[in-house]
Amino acid sequence: MKKVSRLAAFALAAGTLFVSSAALATNGYFTHGVGAESKGMAGTGVGSNAAQGPIISATNPALSVFADDKWEVGLGIFSPMRSYEASPSVVNGSFGAFTIGAGSFDSGSEWFPIPYVAKKWTFNNGNALSAVFYGRGGMNTDWDDPNASAFFDPTGQGGLGVQFPGTFGGGKAGVDLSQAFLMVSYAGRTSDRFAWGIGPVFAVQMFEANGVGAFTPYTKTFNTEFPSYFVACLQGGGDPSACQFQALGQAAQDVTSLTNNGHDLSTGFGFAGGIWFGFNDYVSAGLAYQSKMSMGEFDDYSDLFAEGGGFDIPSSLKLGLSFQGSNNARLNFDVEHTQFSEVNSVGNPMANIAGCPTAGLGGTDFESCLGGGNGAGFGWDDMTTYKVGVEIQASETSTWRFGYSYGEQPIQSADVLFNILAPGVMEQHFTVGMTRATQSGGAWTFSLMYAPSKSVSGVNMFDPTQTLELEMKQLEFEVAGLPRGARLLPEGGG
Repeated sequence: MKKVSRLAAFALAAGTLFVSSAALATNGYFTHGVGAESKGMAGTGVGSNAAQGPIISATNPALSVFADDKWEVGLGIFSPMRSYEASPSVVNGSFGAFTIGAGSFDSGSEWFPIPYVAKKWTFNNGNALSAVFYGRGGMNTDWDDPNASAFFDPTGQGGLGVQFPGTFGGGKAGVDLSQAFLMVSYAGRTSDRFAWGIGPVFAVQMFEANGVGAFTPYTKTFNTEFPSYFVACLQGGGDPSACQFQALGQAAQDVTSLTNNGHDLSTGFGFAGGIWFGFNDYVSAGLAYQSKMSMGEFDDYSDLFAEGGGFDIPSSLKLGLSFQGSNNARLNFDVEHTQFSEVNSVGNPMANIAGCPTAGLGGTDFESCLGGGNGAGFGWDDMTTYKVGVEIQASETSTWRFGYSYGEQPIQSADVLFNILAPGVMEQHFTVGMTRATQSGGAWTFSLMYAPSKSVSGVNMFDPTQTLELEMKQLEFEVAGLPRGARLLPEGGG
């Protein structure tokens, strides 16, 4: 019965994580780390064998052999504060322009709970099996200010612009992407100086987009259907001008997978692996890799994302060095590289839409339209993040942690219009954390993260007389618990 109750608790925590609509956007749309211990050191720990919680296998699967055989449960409270500012425009949606209403606006929904759960089992041969369920990726915006608006010509004839409510002229706008991961890894040690770990990673993601119906004419579906409707009308003896207007309406009705379709579900898998090497009792290193994860398409948003709703999860590579000093102090240096550009829906620049026939720039490629194989995306570059973390054993019952990380944000100035939906512009993270042993032999760990305000600005691609600026800052508090018998003092470097 105890095993059943534990499995039920695991499932409940997993379900809570997925339903919580994670709004992560720190290093791109990945969190700065996984687990309260690592987050207290700015996400470092790839090369350290000092962590006591089994969630460390999400950082480097090889490190699970050093963790306690315990359940670990954590809960983070994450607060992203996002805003955009649009300058006045000369044309206000006239002559084929698409203009964001001038002003400064804040996104709603600023508090999100994000739990995780992990467990490790050690076998008689010293090898270990770990199962961890956590959220590390996602983004969320909620542009519902009643004063937000957009200007464009609804007839598509390039006439005078008309004002429509909502950031993109389709009412309340925003996206909600949640990604949850289940990793099952097997790890072992070939000696006191070398450990390895590997295992599959399963992912579930949900996505919803609202208020982007104004982009209907730039979809692949619209561009492939419009000509047939237009020709059929002309063959029926219709007036060219009237036929164009009729075909516009009919083609727009076929675009059913662009916006306001509620949450869609996608599943997929990949693998993760890692190694740890102890040079001596004071210096160690780690290397961890998570593959690109092949995910099912978001069919309800096949007119929005490239490749008919494709949204794979990019690969990441992490390298870390750890130095065990005197007086139970440890210093970690980590580097993490995420390849956002290998996912077309994320990495394709918005400029690709220029090849779409209805963009009015001479393009003839349907695959460059939204939803096409080369459809416009968010234009994110790959991101490399540099991290440093310090861990200090202050007493028999207390361990303090501090950290700092920096990575150049992935959004280019030319892509600011689309990235109003996903302003992942964070670059710096300052963190602090502590583990405190309890009288019963357990331990509590907390971490606090502050990401100072960062902004990026650029010209509106569809209105060169307007400048847009995206801004974001973040806070996160996370607490985790290990039951009685948890180890507090870290193991040595070797």
